[in-house]
Amino acid sequence: MAVVELVAAIAALREHCPWTGALTHESLVEYLVEEAYEVVETIEAGAAGSGGVGPGSPDELRGELGDVLLQVVLHARLAEEHGRFAFDDVAHGLYAKMVRRNPHVFKADGSLQETFPATVEEIEQKWDAVKRAEKPERADPFSGIPAHLPALARAQKSLDRAARAGLPAGPNAVVAAVGIPGIPATEDALGELLLAVVAAAREQGFDAERALRGAVRRYQGSVDGSS
Repeated sequence: MAVVELVAAIAALREHCPWTGALTHESLVEYLVEEAYEVVETIEAGAAGSGGVGPGSPDELRGELGDVLLQVVLHARLAEEHGRFAFDDVAHGLYAKMVRRNPHVFKADGSLQETFPATVEEIEQKWDAVKRAEKPERADPFSGIPAHLPALARAQKSLDRAARAGLPAGPNAVVAAVGIPGIPATEDALGELLLAVVAAAREQGFDAERALRGAVRRYQGSVDGSS
């Protein structure tokens, strides 16, 4: 019922609020990105041990998730106004995808399997197999990684994809070549190391984000070409 009320409220705003009525898919992009990052910030503030109110609290997270949901409902409403699809189509499509891509949990009719896999590795194998069957034209293991991801996230995702595809993780050899003795034992220490690298890059006049984007592109090209 709450979702129905929300969808109806957004439809009314589109009709009667000049600001909301002027929104487009393109103009909403900046808000979608901003709201997603605010969810990340709230989650990480909670993980850092903040109290029951304020940043990182359940109430804060609930509100930020609502802001992300607003973006989904707005985009769906815009599409509905152009006769493309509606919010229900988004929800039904997502449900069908979850059933289809998780055969280790669901049968084809959406009911539960009698038994379930015991390991994450088995789940990932099934997930990857289903995705390959859905889109056999995607031979490139890096296909589908958003080009606009921040460079560090794109690097992590690319290495994950390569590992799951059984491809060589070439950058491991670079660690010794550039004189890094090893990866720190904690995330905090790793963060300090990354910050130090960015600081050193800045001192040399380099753009660390652009440099890493280039390195990821070269890595994807070399690995894809060798597979």
